[in-house]
Amino acid sequence: MALPSLSIVRRFQLVGLLCIATWILSFVGCKKSETPSTAQPAANPAQPAAPTQPVTPAAPTGPVPSFSAANKAGLFVAAAKGQSHDQQLIDESDCYNLAQQQTGVSPDTPPPQAPTSADIQAAQSQAADSAPQQKGGRAKGAARGAVGGAVIGGISGNAGTGAAVGAGVGTVRGGRQQRKANAATKEQAAAQGGAQVQQQYQNQKAAYDQQMSTFKRAFSACMDARGYSVK
Repeated sequence: MALPSLSIVRRFQLVGLLCIATWILSFVGCKKSETPSTAQPAANPAQPAAPTQPVTPAAPTGPVPSFSAANKAGLFVAAAKGQSHDQQLIDESDCYNLAQQQTGVSPDTPPPQAPTSADIQAAQSQAADSAPQQKGGRAKGAARGAVGGAVIGGISGNAGTGAAVGAGVGTVRGGRQQRKANAATKEQAAAQGGAQVQQQYQNQKAAYDQQMSTFKRAFSACMDARGYSVK
């Protein structure tokens, strides 16, 4: 019996190897498909935030005023704790009355009026009329002039004539000096009278401002204790 050829044997060997390789690949593929997935499940989507409920202001605690007491005092108030506008008006009125009682100051009092130019001129005129005036300047000038004239006349041998001339010159000079001094006195008094009127106004204004500041501090302290911001 003849032996099979070498080529046929090799063909069978190759076919067997291919079958074995195909079986191995199929086995490995099945193992991989059985491996559980390690991927993490998707996280739950974020839930929307619950809507906030609006805060309803409390009902007013009393009769509501028809005006703002803070504005009347020249102040501005803002609610810091959600108070209603009506409640704010009530609190402003309460604190206004309380501050007035504590300080004795009424914001209804008008400020002092600044002096007008007519007021200043009237004060200046009154002060000038009341200024002290020199007197006897002509007589004093005549006496001094007569003495000087007599001395000069005596040198020339006519003392009487020199005295008379000197007296006349002295009278004129003394009167002129007196008028000049009195005019300066009036001018100084007038300036002082006008300055005094203006200084009185400044003092009154400073006192008024101090009173209003005291009232505003008392009002602000009361409103701050009730939960308001005051400017």
